[in-house]
Amino acid sequence: MAEGSSGHYPGSNRRPHRTGHHQLHNLSSWPMIEESFPLLTADEEVASERELLKSVEDGPYMQEVEYIIIHCSATRENRDFTVEDLLRCHRQRKFRTIGYHFYIRRSGIVTQHRKLKEVGAHCRPWNRCSIGICYEGGLDAEGHPADTRTQEQCEQLLLLLMKLRKLFPDAKIRGHRDMPGSIPKACPCFDTESEYRFLEK
Repeated sequence: MAEGSSGHYPGSNRRPHRTGHHQLHNLSSWPMIEESFPLLTADEEVASERELLKSVEDGPYMQEVEYIIIHCSATRENRDFTVEDLLRCHRQRKFRTIGYHFYIRRSGIVTQHRKLKEVGAHCRPWNRCSIGICYEGGLDAEGHPADTRTQEQCEQLLLLLMKLRKLFPDAKIRGHRDMPGSIPKACPCFDTESEYRFLEK
């Protein structure tokens, strides 16, 4: 996770909340968080690329990104679930901070919460080889699983996936429900394999 940075919400004059997220207003020109050394992550300093690779198995970083896993927040389409709400939820689950690498609000605003190769907390037992993306929603107004993505979410999710696939061309795009060994659930409430198959060609 990338901690200690914050951003203003569009149209807001309030001081930003310190939730450890990077707010992205224009994804096409946005530079993703990249590793530079020495770096501080998971409350530990990593001095070099060599040290990073030595600690891959037991440390906070992945050696390879094999999957890009899409999630939903499992919240109703008519209720806001802000970054602050997500952070609070994950801390209640004893996470250090937000478990996903990226979060996409209904408005299309994308926030990044972990460095690209930092191990996430979103899909056991695949956390050590996957990037997690979560979109706000996934339940209809009555609380039933549904694809509630807005046009803005669909557009930003596609842009993000295209950028990640350029960085990790062998990574497979899957939904949480498609991952072997994960807890059975409807998440992300749409068929990711068929929708994004063209990106893997």
